[in-house]
Amino acid sequence: QVQLVESGGGLVQPGGSLRLSCVVSGVTLNSHAIGWFRQAPGKEREGVACISSSVGYRYYADSVKGRFTIWRDNARNTVYLQMNSLEPEDTAVYTCATDRSLYDSSCLTPTEYDYWGQGTQVTVSS
Repeated sequence: QVQLVESGGGLVQPGGSLRLSCVVSGVTLNSHAIGWFRQAPGKEREGVACISSSVGYRYYADSVKGRFTIWRDNARNTVYLQMNSLEPEDTAVYTCATDRSLYDSSCLTPTEYDYWGQGTQVTVSS
């Protein structure tokens, strides 16, 4: 059974930082694509950052390039999302997802994934 558990969300002031974690069980991360997604109230879910299957290229949404970093710890089967210079527009529920065969920027597309976590709330506000 594949399970993903996120943590690290919270309330932060504009310009602040947060690090999200996603612990994955039931699959081996180094053979799967893994992504972070977010959904704000009234908006569609969007891809934020992902690591593709196999080679492990990283892809980012234009809105977070230079501010967010995704990486994985294969020994811990955990993926992280470091978020710096946070803006109120980053406020959303952040969720991680994994699937086996996503070898390119399609790993930013939510509909490509079968396995999802429950999400963690990130609120950027003064």
